[in-house]
Amino acid sequence: MGYGYAGKLFHAALIDAMPGLHLQVIGSNRPDAVHAERPDATVCTPEAAATHADVDLVVIAAPNDRHAPLAEAALRAGKHVVVDKPFTVTLAEARHLARVARDAGRVLSVFQNRRWDSDFLAVQAAIAGGAIGEAMHVEAHFDRYRPQVRARWREQAGQGTGIWFDLGPHLIDQALQLLGLPDAVSASFARQRPGAETPDWAHVVLDVGERRAVLHSSMLVAGGSPRWIVHGTRGSFVKRRMDQQEAQLLAGMKPGAQGWGVDDDAGVLIDGATSTETRVATPAGDQRAYYAAVRDAIFGQRANPVPPVQAVAVMAVLEAAVAAAETGTAVVPDLTDAERADWLAARETAS
Repeated sequence: MGYGYAGKLFHAALIDAMPGLHLQVIGSNRPDAVHAERPDATVCTPEAAATHADVDLVVIAAPNDRHAPLAEAALRAGKHVVVDKPFTVTLAEARHLARVARDAGRVLSVFQNRRWDSDFLAVQAAIAGGAIGEAMHVEAHFDRYRPQVRARWREQAGQGTGIWFDLGPHLIDQALQLLGLPDAVSASFARQRPGAETPDWAHVVLDVGERRAVLHSSMLVAGGSPRWIVHGTRGSFVKRRMDQQEAQLLAGMKPGAQGWGVDDDAGVLIDGATSTETRVATPAGDQRAYYAAVRDAIFGQRANPVPPVQAVAVMAVLEAAVAAAETGTAVVPDLTDAERADWLAARETAS
């Protein structure tokens, strides 16, 4: 459901490239535009697509405020569901959907495709390798240079819009995978571009014991900034350029084609004792792995790659940051002891 930027560029392309998955039905209110590109697809309204008889797996790439109602309709119709980030626009909706999926016995997963980005894989490998010691400061940037406000729902006033709800879920999910659940969240948001209706600058700090994750996103960064800066007890690791899969898709490359996910921008490992810099080759990214895992989870062959409990945790941090920015104080994410325990169990299962 939804055949805009995310639905067309990411989901459709990755599904097309995945054996065992076939894009059968597209829920869109622009049937002519969809048929121009996919003449063989069945096109209906998003609401009809959610419960379509020919569908086993529903993928929701509609505007954020439609995620929860469309996902619930699909789950209650017996469908497996993938929801684009953010999972929902409130923590309460996220918890409700998790209960509906559990009661229905269906796979409900959130599209955290950036876990399979080359830059994130490089940071994971650098931390796991031990050369920087214990990672104490993880700084992640998701910056762009788009000085003009564009006429699209993500940049218009409304529930679940703005840069934090757009890019924050990726930054949060990656930080949680690297450091764990935070004890407290501090945040500051701003509207820096003329005419901005929603925040287009976000700076969020997660406290994980004495460790810190700094998550930053801006629409006014010309020339880019390092994607990752990680400081540890023995050294540091810097990865400047972000993964290239989105750029490759925009250029028309098919997932899995020669060169897919290849990242020739090496990370830099800095030894704390000697200041020696060592270039470290970056692993290739491959977001197809997400849909491969979803497919296998539906057949009961492996675990859901991004289960609801992990998506609930991201929503709790997302909301905590909003509250922190509004109050100017650090906020404890609203997660129960059971949710924290389930989150840890899910991470252990995945590893």
